Amino acid sequence: MAPSRALARLTLLRRAQQTALRRPYHSYDHPAPTGIFNAHEQAILSAAYKHVPEHGFTAQSLSLGARDAGYLDVSTNLFSEGPFSLIRYHLVTQREALAPRREAILADVTASTAVPARVERLTWERLLGNRDVNHRWQEALAIMAQPSHVPASLHELALLADEIHFLAGDTSVDPSWYTKRGGLSMIYASSELFMTNDRSPGFGNTRAFLQRRLAEAGSLSGAVGSVTQWLGFTASAGVNVLRSKGVRI
Repeated sequence: MAPSRALARLTLLRRAQQTALRRPYHSYDHPAPTGIFNAHEQAILSAAYKHVPEHGFTAQSLSLGARDAGYLDVSTNLFSEGPFSLIRYHLVTQREALAPRREAILADVTASTAVPARVERLTWERLLGNRDVNHRWQEALAIMAQPSHVPASLHELALLADEIHFLAGDTSVDPSWYTKRGGLSMIYASSELFMTNDRSPGFGNTRAFLQRRLAEAGSLSGAVGSVTQWLGFTASAGVNVLRSKGVRI
């Protein structure tokens, strides 16, 4: 098949997946949606991801991944979002990796332990998923903050918060369902930002930061009355975190 025809076929497959309905929350009555990447994209992205520690979440990593996977460089045109596709690949694969490892992650957590303790353990495990690319994550955050990528970035953050609460055994069906997930989203985002400048052994300072934020979550969620205030608070906290670590902003 000619390269142009192959690329056209991949593009059609991509558009078909983008138009498919996806469930934004867990349900016991409906199956989980299919992955957002088709087989060809998966092959390129998985190969490109290996180059991220050296080259970052960049077009160069995508091109190197395409070559490694046996595709022409032009195949990267399939990714209309450019390097953000590689960032999303990281977000999706790290989130999806939690469920198969749930028992191992919570092996040292007793069955009688309260849900918040399990939430902390799962959240920490997800943060550790950034270990190999942590030195590149500020670059990734800058890309995620671009207006065209903010909706998808926030969507992935919401899915992660829901996944963690689901795996932790949270069965609440009252309004706290929303506040818990909204609060965890903000806490995770600020902890992830803190981690980019953490040089402590095993990112111990980041875990302590996470535990403090989770402990304060109840009082903070009660004091902050709107999503806008939550976002404003988190943004200010993030800036202060970076300044405290020596970043000039």
